[in-house]
Amino acid sequence: MTRECALLLPRVCAALADPRQPGSDDTCLEKLLDWFQELTLFDSTVQLVQDNPCLTEFITSVLALPEPSPSILSFTLRLAGILAASENRFQHLQQEKLLARLFGRDGPPNSAVWEDASVRSGWVQGVHNMMHHQPALHLLCSGGGIDVIFTLQGDPSLFVASAASQLLVHMLTLSVESETTKPLSTKDCDWPACAQMIIKRIEDSLQSSSASHIEQSLKLLTSLFGSCRATWTEVLWLGVAKQIESFLTEETVQVQHMLANLLLNMAWSPVFRDTEGSFWALVTSALEHLTPVQAGPLAVGILRLYKCPQDVRIQALTVLLQPMDCILRAASQPLEYAGLLDESVSDPVTVESLLSSRSSCANLLCQTLAHLEQLLSLSRLPVDLPYTSLLRSLMTILQFCNGFLSPASPLGSTISRILINCFRVQRSALDVLAALSERKGDDTLIGSLFDLLLAYLESPNTSPTVLKKTFQATSKWLVRLQELSCSNSQGQQTEKILEDVFLVLQKRLCSPCWEVRDSSLEFLTVLIKCLRDQDEFRQSLLSSEVPRLTENLLEDPESYVRASAVTAVGHLAFITYFAPESPVVGNQYNKENTVAKLQEILSTDPEGFPRRAVISIFIKWLRQGCTGQLEDTEQFVSRVIQTVEHDLDWEVRLGGLELIEVFCSQTICQLGLPQCPYAPVSSAVTSSIHWNESLQVFCRAKLFSFLFRSLCDCDKPVGQRACDVLLGLKSNFYPVSTLEGSQGTGDSAVGHGIAWLQRTLRQGSLAQNFPTDGSNGVDFQDPENMMLALGAVELEELHDELNRSSDHVEKSPQSLLQDILATVGTIEENEADCY
Repeated sequence: MTRECALLLPRVCAALADPRQPGSDDTCLEKLLDWFQELTLFDSTVQLVQDNPCLTEFITSVLALPEPSPSILSFTLRLAGILAASENRFQHLQQEKLLARLFGRDGPPNSAVWEDASVRSGWVQGVHNMMHHQPALHLLCSGGGIDVIFTLQGDPSLFVASAASQLLVHMLTLSVESETTKPLSTKDCDWPACAQMIIKRIEDSLQSSSASHIEQSLKLLTSLFGSCRATWTEVLWLGVAKQIESFLTEETVQVQHMLANLLLNMAWSPVFRDTEGSFWALVTSALEHLTPVQAGPLAVGILRLYKCPQDVRIQALTVLLQPMDCILRAASQPLEYAGLLDESVSDPVTVESLLSSRSSCANLLCQTLAHLEQLLSLSRLPVDLPYTSLLRSLMTILQFCNGFLSPASPLGSTISRILINCFRVQRSALDVLAALSERKGDDTLIGSLFDLLLAYLESPNTSPTVLKKTFQATSKWLVRLQELSCSNSQGQQTEKILEDVFLVLQKRLCSPCWEVRDSSLEFLTVLIKCLRDQDEFRQSLLSSEVPRLTENLLEDPESYVRASAVTAVGHLAFITYFAPESPVVGNQYNKENTVAKLQEILSTDPEGFPRRAVISIFIKWLRQGCTGQLEDTEQFVSRVIQTVEHDLDWEVRLGGLELIEVFCSQTICQLGLPQCPYAPVSSAVTSSIHWNESLQVFCRAKLFSFLFRSLCDCDKPVGQRACDVLLGLKSNFYPVSTLEGSQGTGDSAVGHGIAWLQRTLRQGSLAQNFPTDGSNGVDFQDPENMMLALGAVELEELHDELNRSSDHVEKSPQSLLQDILATVGTIEENEADCY
C-alpha cells in the first residue's frame, strides 16, 4: 500500500462507518474489495491490519451500530472474510473478538437486517473468502454456521442459494483434504468433524420426505462431483448411492429431473468413469426409467465421453434416436425403409404419446435435434451414427412441417397436424441437416434431399428465418454435391440442381421482404467462396440473371441489403473479371463500372454498413492481388484513402488503415526486398534505392497525412492501428543499425516542422484533424520529410500511450479512495445551509 493510500484509508473507513453519511456507490465498494483482495493475495502476514488499525476500528464501528446500512454491513462481512483468509490475520481478528460477532451464532443471522438479501449474500461471500484454513472451519462448525448455510440453500434469492451450495462444497473439500491423514472409509469416525457434520446433513436431507431438501442435497452433490475428482468422493457416494437410486422409481417425491446432471458430472470424473460396477449400472437404470426429455441430456453427455462401456454407449444412442425412429415409423405403415433402431430402451408408447401431444411434440423434437447437432459438431465421434436413416428421418420431419407428406398411419397424421408450419422444429432440423453434410455416408438420397430443399426455397410459406436456415443447409449440401460430381459421373445431376437453385435465387433476390433479399445475397456469397473454382458452378451462375440482379441491389433502399450486395458483388468479381479465364463468351461485366459503383457507395452512402462492406471488399481484392500493376494499385489505394479519411464511421477509417498496411507490405515486397516486410537487405546502396522508391510511392498515394492524422483520432482503435502501421514502416526504413543517426532533425525549417508535429501528436484527440497541407513546415507528400518524421517522432512512446487504458489514472487505488471521499462528502459539508 502506498503512503498516499495509507493516509486516505482512515478517512474513508470513518466516512463509511458513519451512519449520518450518505451511502457510497456499490460499484466503489466492489472496487475497494477488489483492491483489498489484491493486497492480501500474496501477503499472508498480519502487517496489513497492524499498519492500518483503521480496518479493525471500521469493523468494530459497524458492529456497534444499532441499525447498520445493509450495503455497508454486506461490505464489512466480505472485507472481514478477505482479511481473515490468512491464518495470521485470522488470529489477529479473533483476538479482537470480531469474527465470532460477524460469523458466529450471535451475528447478523439473528438480526433484523438479515431480511435483506444483500446481507445474506455478503455473509456467505465473507465466509467463502475466509475459508482457506482449519481455524476458519472450526469457527463455523462450533458457531452454528453449518446450520445457517444449509438453511440458505433454500433462500428465495437464487444467487444466495447457489452461493451457499458452492460454499458447502468448498468447506467439505477443505475439511477432508486438510484434516485427514489416512484413506477414508464409509465409517463416520473416519471423516473429519466438519466434513462429518456436512455429510450427515446431506444424508438426512436425502432421506427426508421434503422434495426441496432432497433437491438441495442433489444440487450440492452435483456441484461436488463436478468440481472435485478426489478418490474420497467415491466413499461419500457409496453412502448415498442406494437412496439416490431409489429416486428413479420413487413416486411420492419427484426429483428424477435432477438425476441426469448428477450422473453426468460423475461420468466425467475418473473416480467413477473408470470403475466397472454399480455406477454404470445406475446410469443404465436411469436411461431406462427417466422420461425421454429427462434422459436426453444424460444420453448425449454419455455419447460425448470417450471412455465408457460399449453397452452403455449403445443404450444412450438408442435413447437419443428413439424420437427420430418414431418419426420414421409414423411416416408409413408398414415401414418402407429400415428404421433407426432394432429395439427400444424404454417403452415406445411413451415417446409416441409425447409426439402425439401438441404441448410436448415440438419440445421433444427440438431437444433431440439440438443433441444430435452437438454430437455432429464433434471432430471425432465416439459412436457410429446411422447416417442414411437419420437423414431420411430429418427429411420426414421437414416434410411433416411443410405439409409435403400425407402419412397413412394415425400417429403420422397426428404428428403432421402438430408440426405443420412449426418454425422451431424446421430451424432445428435444418441445422442438423447442415451438420450432417460434413459426414460421409450413403448418398442415394441426395436427389430427394435437393427436391425437398428446393421446395422449401420456393414455398411462399417458408418464413424468412427458416429460409435463411434452408440457404445454409443448401450451401453445405451443394459443396458435398460438387465433391461427389468430381469423384463420379453425376455431372448432369449437379448441373440440373445448380440451374434450379439459381432459378429460385433469382426470385428470392426480387422478394418484397428485405430479410429474404439479404439472406439470398449471403447465400450467394457463401456459394462463390466455396465453389468459384468449379466450372459447372461458374457456368450456371453466369448464365443466370443472378449477377445482374445482385448489382441492382447495390441501390436497395435497405442498408443491410446494400451491404450484403456489396459483399456479393465483390466476390462475384473473382469470377467475372479477376478469373484467369471467364467461362462465358463476351465481356458483359465491366470492371471499371463495378469499381466506380463501389467507390460511389463508399463516398456517398448515408449508412455505415454498406461503406464498411466496400472497404472490406477492397482489402480482400488487394490481398489477393486483383488490383492490377503497382501503378494502378497506387492510384486505386490513393483514391480510396482520400475518401475514407473523412468518413465519420471509425470502422471505415480503421478499414482504410488496414488497406494501407496491406499496400505497404505488398509494395515493399514487389520492389525486391529479400524478406517481407521487416528484414534489412545486405547491400546498403540497393537498400536505400528500394527505400527511396517505395517511400516515393507512399508519398504519391498520400498515405502519410492519413496515417499521422489518425494517431490523433478520437476513436482509440484507429490511433492504435495507425501507430502499428507507422512502426512497421519505421522498422523498414530505419533498421536498428541506422536508427541512432536518425534522431537529429537540426534547426532547419523541416526540423521545426517535425518538432511541431511531435508537439501536436502529444495532444492526442484534442488535435484531431490537424492541418496536413504543409503550412506548419511538414510536407506529408515529400519523401525526405517523411523519412525524417519516421525517425524523429517517438512512435514507441505514442504506442504505449495509445495502448494504455483510458481510465488508467482513475483506476488507481488512490483515485478510488478519493472518489469514495468525494461521494460521501464530510459531515460539515452535508450539514451546511444551502442558503
